[in-house]
Amino acid sequence: MGQYGESHEEGRATIGDGMEMKKADDVPMASTWTQQPGVNAEQYGYNADVRESASVAHIYGQNLVAAESLTASSNAWGWSPATLKPTADKELANGLNRFVIHESAHQPLVGKAPGLTLGPFGQWFNRNEIWAEQAGPWMTYLSRSSCMLQQGHFAADIVYFYGEDSNLTAIFGAKSPDVPKGYAFDYINADALIHELKVKDGALTTKSGMSYRVLVLDPYSSHMSLPVLRSIEQLVKDGAVVIGEQPVGTPSLADDAAQFHSIASEMWGANGAYGKGRVIHGMSVADALRAASVSQDFSYKQTEADADSEVLFVHRKVGDTDLYYVDNRRNRKQSLTANFRVTGRAAEIWHPDTGKSESASYTIMNGTTSVPLQLDPYETAFVVFRKPSHQTSFQLPPMHDAVLAPVSGPWNVQFEAGRGAPAQAELAELASLSENSDKGIRYFSGHATYTKTLDAPAAWFQRDEALWLDLGDVATSPK
Repeated sequence: MGQYGESHEEGRATIGDGMEMKKADDVPMASTWTQQPGVNAEQYGYNADVRESASVAHIYGQNLVAAESLTASSNAWGWSPATLKPTADKELANGLNRFVIHESAHQPLVGKAPGLTLGPFGQWFNRNEIWAEQAGPWMTYLSRSSCMLQQGHFAADIVYFYGEDSNLTAIFGAKSPDVPKGYAFDYINADALIHELKVKDGALTTKSGMSYRVLVLDPYSSHMSLPVLRSIEQLVKDGAVVIGEQPVGTPSLADDAAQFHSIASEMWGANGAYGKGRVIHGMSVADALRAASVSQDFSYKQTEADADSEVLFVHRKVGDTDLYYVDNRRNRKQSLTANFRVTGRAAEIWHPDTGKSESASYTIMNGTTSVPLQLDPYETAFVVFRKPSHQTSFQLPPMHDAVLAPVSGPWNVQFEAGRGAPAQAELAELASLSENSDKGIRYFSGHATYTKTLDAPAAWFQRDEALWLDLGDVATSPK
């Protein structure tokens, strides 16, 4: 028997330290609820909860990171993979790699749809969900993404100390930590900082195999205990780089305050160099990382001006292979050039929705590989570097879509029986059923089959090209 430990969630911070509690679990677990369908605003507390669990897994070598996922508190049976996907993808971006879907109430009654619920809460994920029989691709997408993010080791430059006197989800319940874009990080608490971190060849390492370039001190750690300060001092003497301001004191009456201030003054008054390592302060974290010669692991440039763009990443290393999870957080297509801190290997794009992979164009320069990406709204992809390449540039021929013929005119629609709609109807054109004048069609919930005959000239099939049928914006209604 193994134990999953979901200790506090967002907005339910305990007086204990979350990482301290979760390290005893076989699978550290967090939580992320949905918002109203179509709303994907930042949920800082859930971000912190998932990343806290991921940090525990990475530091202590547990690998699996779970979360109560996709929990809703409204709009029963109004959800679909399209409205759930942005929430699931954000969990993956924060370090999750095992979904625990909340929830699936037992449905013992036959012919009593939609059936039993857990009151107003849940994701109503059961056999009576309208799209239950079509759920295979959605579940496969979650499985593929999770499987990829369980491989190898998480790659991060920063280990981020948030202090000793508050729960992490309380500190970051309404804001993000001070980590610049393009850098991956793990949180660390006092216990792990004292007992797990060592320095090897200038890097901060753990017994689980994690390796970090710098230790960043959050402003909330300005009060720290003497044992923590001593541990940081030893790490720096051994060659670590620490970024942050001088702590102002210890919260413990058991500590020797004079010794505390003596160590702190010596470390932060050493003009940066201290022992074999460095303490960098008096500047932003971004500037300090540049001063420490730690470049961004991932960055991107839009091919068109888009000040509101957001693309998240996760980097994992599997032997000599680097794989990056890339997540478009906007509900619009984004064309960008993505830069990865990888060199000497060809780029491939692996698609978790289809399972297909393909070669990608790339340019290698100054220690990075640039890859052009076309990401659909809320699309995710894995960019994988596994095959050695001696080429500094590789360009695929451009792809062009050509419209062969419009698909216009009426469609015949057959409706599932017993759901209030007529047996069939003819639609003059494709349109949302929720806009139909027939109430039985307008409020229909169930399966509908659309039929249309299209004459396809033989010349279409003499091309060595793929044929696509574009149905426009096909989706479930959010109401």
